[in-house]
Amino acid sequence: MELSLSPPTNSNNIIMKTKVNGIFTLLLAFVVHLTFAQEKTISGTVTDQDGLPLPGVNIVVIGTTSGTQTDFDGNYSITANTGETLLFTYVGQTNKKVAVGASTIINVQMSEDAAALDEVVVTALGIKKSEKSIGYAVQNVDGDDIAESRESNLVNALSGKVAGVQITNSSGAAGASSRIVLRGASSITGNNQPLFIIDGIPIDNSNQGNSSAFGGIDLPNGAADINPDDIASISVLKGPNAAAIYGLRASNGVIVITTKRGAKGQDIGVTISSSISFENPLILPSFQNSYGQGNVTNNFDWVDGTNGNGGVDESWGPPTDVGLEFVQWNSYTVDGAPLPWVSQPDNVKDFYETGVSLNNNVSLSGGSEKSSFRLSFSGFDQKGMVPFTDFNRYTVGGNFTHELSSAIRAGLNVRYIKSGSDNVVTQGYSNDNPTQQINGFAGRNVDFSALKDWRNLPLAAVGTNAEGTPINWNTVYQNNVYWQLETNTNAFNKDRVIGGADVSIDLTDKLTVTGKTGIDYWTSNVTVKRAQGSNADPEGRFSLDTQSRYEINSEVLFSYSTEINKDFDLSLNVGGNSLVRTFDRLQMEAPQLELPGIYNISNVKSGITPVISNYTSEQRINSVYGFGQLGYKNMMFLDFTARNDWASILPVENNSFFYPSATLSAVISDIFKMPKDKVSLFKLRGGWAQVGSTGALSPYQLQPVYEFSDSPFGSTSLAFFPSSLNNPKIGPETTTSIEAGIDLRLFQNRLRLDATYYDSTSEDLIVNVLVSGSSGITSTIQNIGEMNNKGIEIQLGGTLVRTDNLSVDLDLNFGKNNNEVVSLGDNLETLVIGSQWNVNTEARVGLPYGTLYGPAFERSPDGEVVYVNGLPQIADENKVLGDIQPDWTGGANLTVNYKNFSFGALVDAKIGGDIYSITNTWGRYGGILEETLIGRETGVVGDGVKLNSEGVYVPNDVVVSAKQYNQNSFSNAIAESSVFDASYVKLRQVSIGYNIPSKLLINTPVKSLTFSVVGRNLAILHKNAPHIDPESAFSDSNASQGLESGQIPSARSVGFNINAKF
Repeated sequence: MELSLSPPTNSNNIIMKTKVNGIFTLLLAFVVHLTFAQEKTISGTVTDQDGLPLPGVNIVVIGTTSGTQTDFDGNYSITANTGETLLFTYVGQTNKKVAVGASTIINVQMSEDAAALDEVVVTALGIKKSEKSIGYAVQNVDGDDIAESRESNLVNALSGKVAGVQITNSSGAAGASSRIVLRGASSITGNNQPLFIIDGIPIDNSNQGNSSAFGGIDLPNGAADINPDDIASISVLKGPNAAAIYGLRASNGVIVITTKRGAKGQDIGVTISSSISFENPLILPSFQNSYGQGNVTNNFDWVDGTNGNGGVDESWGPPTDVGLEFVQWNSYTVDGAPLPWVSQPDNVKDFYETGVSLNNNVSLSGGSEKSSFRLSFSGFDQKGMVPFTDFNRYTVGGNFTHELSSAIRAGLNVRYIKSGSDNVVTQGYSNDNPTQQINGFAGRNVDFSALKDWRNLPLAAVGTNAEGTPINWNTVYQNNVYWQLETNTNAFNKDRVIGGADVSIDLTDKLTVTGKTGIDYWTSNVTVKRAQGSNADPEGRFSLDTQSRYEINSEVLFSYSTEINKDFDLSLNVGGNSLVRTFDRLQMEAPQLELPGIYNISNVKSGITPVISNYTSEQRINSVYGFGQLGYKNMMFLDFTARNDWASILPVENNSFFYPSATLSAVISDIFKMPKDKVSLFKLRGGWAQVGSTGALSPYQLQPVYEFSDSPFGSTSLAFFPSSLNNPKIGPETTTSIEAGIDLRLFQNRLRLDATYYDSTSEDLIVNVLVSGSSGITSTIQNIGEMNNKGIEIQLGGTLVRTDNLSVDLDLNFGKNNNEVVSLGDNLETLVIGSQWNVNTEARVGLPYGTLYGPAFERSPDGEVVYVNGLPQIADENKVLGDIQPDWTGGANLTVNYKNFSFGALVDAKIGGDIYSITNTWGRYGGILEETLIGRETGVVGDGVKLNSEGVYVPNDVVVSAKQYNQNSFSNAIAESSVFDASYVKLRQVSIGYNIPSKLLINTPVKSLTFSVVGRNLAILHKNAPHIDPESAFSDSNASQGLESGQIPSARSVGFNINAKF
């Protein structure tokens, strides 16, 4: 039979063609019907070997791009054809393949993989290693735990979760910085914070603020730019042993951040999360409410805010709420008549508003057989507790991978972050800081809410310090706080790009070469406006500070691995890195303004010269390095690293330095074949390492260069020799560390213990040494310091309960670090790190870094305070008052899962250490704190001794007024009275979550839906420092630690979250 495609010529052909077409149609219909009959939806539940549901199991149809994951209850649903095969994979479990048959329900029980029980952790250079092969301490924190906290600053989210880590949240201000230190301070001038790495790219964690004990603004530290919802995991490499491969920058440890990415063979998925949280002050001072403003107890006369005692900002005035009336600041509302003299118990609490933070995230992820991608967008908007303050951050990011061939792989990750604020609050003891007025010298009779509508208030009297600005309760020392916050702003904006690209090529089945380039670039502008009439700047002021920083790291790495024989395997890596870093800064200031309300450098007051400075620097570090591992029967591992850096900021003869390390781990449970069901892992580990640092050394500090200043000779500038002498022979700081530890996993990982001992010595510390002024200089840079840290870290975790519906896990951590300044050279005993009034934090030989040193009480031979005429006396010499180092830190994290509910509670503690509190100093001096009520009517007899006429110490019995006693005992003249134990125990976090059962979402596009409520910083369970949060500081710098300087109160927050996956 012949079939023709030409037009039919007779009816037989027509009939034949019709029959053939009918047969093909029937056959096609049958095939289509058969095909669709074979394609079906498979569902089921995946459990572990104990029958408990496994959430997050990856399921793919082999040979296709179709894939999914199990939900919280272990349930899944996927479309597949009869005869295809499903692949089930999960960390710590043996992969399982199941063929699709006639049934549409496939339940799978997975079994533990003995080899996979050893968790994979991310180590230096982003390299993944099995936990049992590592010879140093590494602690991982899951990205979901970071995101759950809803902290805008990822550093705060680590509080209480990592042994041996000290975290300080500077304040509760919007956009405040945070500080993290691993295993104590190792440098006197360096910032002592770890290096941050994100997806293999070193990033800058500096703070562009200028906060000090007496003013300035605190801006977010660099790591706060990272969106917590983009984080997959964080690995904390605590010491030089873990971080030695980073050489020059690794002396303080490394925080390795891995971001989320898509998976190959996974369908496109969408994740949306949204949260709102509300913040209020965690703690405010306890005020007295029985006496009002003034300095005499029987009268008050405001007049114009200057005369009488209306200019006094203390509260030693007349008693309140007893029917008295006086002319006050707001008597203008009643034609100058007296007003009732009443207390305002909530005036400080009511000043702070409820802060609101909104956090929204959208991500899109998926992949094909050879590619994966993840795109994300996030927006964070915060309205601060302090009126007219805010902070925002927006992030767009993407991660991409692609297999160009079976031997070539490429990756790209990039994120753009835009952050800023219309106004961040001034910190420190400054008239620009509202806390100084509100918390520190608040008249107890002042209703602050009456000052809020400042546009409709009369102006302060002519001749007062606040002339031309809205009236205030005190016009001598402060402006109207609401006018000040809305008019005198500190704005900033920052644009940042972090990105990297990498290509890996398998040259052979044993040798791979990887090339990567990473960039971290940011630029920021800080604008400060001060209106005319401001107390701190009566003529007004405007400044603009523009900074930009660019760092690019280019790297090539050759990796070789082989099995030498059946007992030994070897991996070797050799690479090189080139770092180029530039920094530019332009500062311009008009110290006084000609015209009010015009904020421009050109509006500088006639006869005043604008202050303009410009700084540009560039530095390079070239490095070669190598690292490797020799394994024996997968139960003993010798790791070694070596790195040589050449740094341009050091002199040629000292710019090359070599840093080695070696670690050894022995898996005792494998060596002695211990039963896996009882001893999952028993490992001993130890190591030695050496790393370096350049401290606070910056470019161009090798040779003296002339500096320039304005002169009275027209446009001619004056050149002068700098007061600090540079050192052409300066070298790097060197830290040498030993470490030993044990890792124990019992009863199939239900009981977990990690314990580490370390001893680390930092030598050749870079310090500024004061020299005799007769030499023409005041200081010089030298390598002379030595400091030691030794301590222990313990992590203990256990699964207390594990049933079909209930699991209870408890994780504990403990860290104890002993720090000592061993030497400061032959001629020095101490160096000042920071100061507040007449109290210094110092590096003092033989004592911990951060010793508090200042005026103390004079004491008798048996330690009693000595009084003269009823008042305590100051010792002839300053004394050591305490130190900032805690005795130990710790945390306890409880996690409970019951069916679809989850509950978590985190408590963390810092015990020991001391803090100097300016809130207590001036609160007692000013008579506003509740303890100043003691003796208001009867007088005070100080607890101590006096010398009698015979020269013998006898108990003090002289009565003085409460005002005399407090202003002599608690002024800045005797700092000892305001140094307190800085211990605290905090309820850091409580969370409650509910996961909607998957069966309720079957007919919706939603794969999972979770609701949660999270509270952060909910309560201080224990503390000894009155009136303050002893955790706080005014910035993340070395100089701010141990000094409470009236910063914005810490925040307590409660938030509501929703997370949906499609």
